Amino acid sequence: MKQEVIAGFLEAMPQASVLVDQTERFIGANRLALELLGAQIMGRHFATILRQPNVAGAIEKCLEDRGNRTARHLSNDGAQDTTYEVSLRYVGGIGAVEGGAVLVSFTDVTEREQANQMRRDFVANVSHELRTPLTALMGFIETLRGAARDDADARDRFLSIMEAEASRMNRLVGDLLSLNRVESKERIRPREEMDLVAHLASTLKTMQPLAEAGKVTLKFAPPLDPVMIIGDPDQLLQVFINLVENAIKYGGNEVEMTVELLERDPSLRSAAVRVRVIDNGPGIDPIHLPRLTERFYRADSHRSREMGGTGLGLAIVKHIINRHRGRLKVESELGTGTCFAVTLPLT
Repeated sequence: MKQEVIAGFLEAMPQASVLVDQTERFIGANRLALELLGAQIMGRHFATILRQPNVAGAIEKCLEDRGNRTARHLSNDGAQDTTYEVSLRYVGGIGAVEGGAVLVSFTDVTEREQANQMRRDFVANVSHELRTPLTALMGFIETLRGAARDDADARDRFLSIMEAEASRMNRLVGDLLSLNRVESKERIRPREEMDLVAHLASTLKTMQPLAEAGKVTLKFAPPLDPVMIIGDPDQLLQVFINLVENAIKYGGNEVEMTVELLERDPSLRSAAVRVRVIDNGPGIDPIHLPRLTERFYRADSHRSREMGGTGLGLAIVKHIINRHRGRLKVESELGTGTCFAVTLPLT
């Protein structure tokens, strides 16, 4: 087979692909393969380029027995580790003295691997979050059936703790169901027109008892005119209740909500409204900020669990804001408080 035919065949391949003949050297590579493996691979021994033992070993065996194989190739694109599924197929009648060659194709499966890892992490986190209260419940039940059976004070104390643990599991299950609902609707745009200012005022009214119990002052100076957006009232209520509740629980003694109209927001490329929830609390270490909206990620795990948090609230907030084509930004410095800014497009 002429070299130009080989080159045309390889370039038609949708994956990065190379040919290695019986001399164990590269005799062909398409543009995608040159970008992946390097521009100067032609004519070189494959082992000098593909140094991972599983890939090199698979090529050697294919050349030897002319069979088909698969392997995995790990790389890095400069920003993240990447994983390729390598398919090896023997092609007869080409290469040195037409002794045949191995067609090696690389399929990028990084996103699939990341999704699988996220799924495994999610299952592990859910199992851990449920096992902790369940273990406590089983322990107290065993105690109540034994030594504390006739101890009224111990029984009341244990039942109170059991109620708290059961409530924690109930909140977790509720947040899991809520997360599932918002994820299923994330690609469906809301269609209802609503007054955001009135909605925010209602949110703060709902949170007033919690603020009073925590001796936290809520401040809000809304615009005089309505701010109309297209949104899902129930979901946006969930967003701002979550943000204000977090500010009350983990902030200082004052929480302020502001509303700012933007003629054009660069990230949304349209007129927008920005709502900020600002507290004067201890702040969040910047190392945690990029991961705050991950499922079950907590900047302070112990305090979050003490406060009844499930670790899913900000993940739910992120998905709801994505559904509304909005943006969530978190700014914080230790000792100076935290600001959660929600930017939503105007109608």
